[in-house]
Amino acid sequence: MMHQEGRKMAKKNIYAAGIDEVPMPKRNIEIVERKGIGHPDSVADALAEEVSKALCKMYIKEYGHVLHHNTDETQIAAGQAAPRFGGGAVIEPSYILLVGRTTTYIGSGKDIRALPCKPTALAAARKYLDRTFPNLDVNSEIILDAKLGTGSDDLAGVYKASGHLANDTSFGVGYAPLSLTEKLVLKTEEYINGSLKKKLPESGQDVKVMASRIGNKITLTVACAMIDRYLKDATEYKSAVEQLKNSTLDNALKIIGSNKAEVDLFVNTGDDYKRKVFYLTCTGMSQEMGDDGSVGRGNRCNGLITPYRPMSMEATSGKNPITHIGKIYNILSKLIADDIAKSVGGDAEIRVRLLSQIGKPIYEPLNASIDIVTEGVKNNPKLSKWTSEAEVITAEWLDNIDKVTELIIDGKVRTF
Repeated sequence: MMHQEGRKMAKKNIYAAGIDEVPMPKRNIEIVERKGIGHPDSVADALAEEVSKALCKMYIKEYGHVLHHNTDETQIAAGQAAPRFGGGAVIEPSYILLVGRTTTYIGSGKDIRALPCKPTALAAARKYLDRTFPNLDVNSEIILDAKLGTGSDDLAGVYKASGHLANDTSFGVGYAPLSLTEKLVLKTEEYINGSLKKKLPESGQDVKVMASRIGNKITLTVACAMIDRYLKDATEYKSAVEQLKNSTLDNALKIIGSNKAEVDLFVNTGDDYKRKVFYLTCTGMSQEMGDDGSVGRGNRCNGLITPYRPMSMEATSGKNPITHIGKIYNILSKLIADDIAKSVGGDAEIRVRLLSQIGKPIYEPLNASIDIVTEGVKNNPKLSKWTSEAEVITAEWLDNIDKVTELIIDGKVRTF
C-alpha cells in the first residue's frame, strides 16, 4: 500500500463551488422514506453486510489481511404463513440465498489451502437473524443457503495491486446535514424498533416510515407488522395499534422540539376493521408471506430514501471495503459532507459526489465535486473560506481513506 506521504502528493481533482439555490429543508415540499430493519430489502442489506464483515475478519485471521470478495447480491424469497389472533403458523419458510464472489483459496500448488467462506457466511447470517428478530425461529421458519463463487480474475487482480486500485468506474454521493424531516423519519423507525419494544412487544420489526412535508406540516405514515401470538382478538389489535400511534407521536414531538413544525401520524392505513383486514404476522416480518427482498433496493447508506436529494443507485451493503467504489465512495461522500457541514454551519446544504476510474488509486478520484448550497451564496464573503475548507477536508479524508475501511469492518458506519 502506498504511504500516506505519497497520497498527499497525488492529484485529488477536488472542485468546490457555491450553488445559489434554496437548500432542501427550506423548500416547500419534501418526501422521505425509511425501510426498517425487518423489511425484506433491509434484511437482505444487513445479511450481505454481516457476511462481508465476517469474511473480512476471517481473512485477516487466516491470511493477515482482507482478500477480494463481494457479497452484495443476497436474495430473499417470501414464504407462506397463516397468522391468526392468539398465534398462527409459518406454513412455508422464506428462502434466503447469500450470493457473492469470494477468495476461496490461498497459496498455490502443494501449498494451496481452502478457506471456510461458506461456513463463515452462514454462521454470520444466522447469528444476525437470531440476534435481531426474536419472533423468528431461524431453525424452522427460514431456509438459509449460500452460493459463494470465486471472483473474476480482472477484479481480483485490481484488488491485489499495490495502492488499492478502484474496481469500477463509478461514483458515490452524500449530503449533509439531515433535515428535520429526515431526522424524524430515521429516529421514528429506530424508536419503534428500539425502546418501544419493551412496552409493546406486539409490534414487529418490519416497520416502514414515510414522511410528506408541505411547508411546516409533516405527515408521517407508519406501517408496522403486528405479531399474532401477543394479540388474542381484534380489540387487542386495535388497542396495540393505538398505543403504538400515541407513543410514536409523543416521541416525534420530542424530536421536533422547539422547531416550527406540525406533525400528523397515521399507522397501518391498510387495515380495514369492517372487512377484518389487519397487518397481522407470525414473525413480525412480511417476508413470511408476500414480500421478497434484495440488496440495494431500500435505504441508502445514510439510512434513508430521499427523492429530493442527490442519491446513488449503488447498493452499499456487502461490497468489499477495500476497493469497491460503490461502497467506499458512498460512505466517504457522506463522511466528507458531514464534516464540511459542521465547518460551514448555518443553513447551507452540502452535496458531495466522488467519481472513480477503474484501475486508478481509490484515494485519487477523477472528480471530487463539493457543492455548498445556500441562498445568495455568490455574494457571501465567506464563500472563499468555505470552499477552501471543503477542499482541505476532502483531501484529508482521501489521504486517510483507510479509516473508511476500518470503520466499515468494525461496523461503525451505517450501510442501509
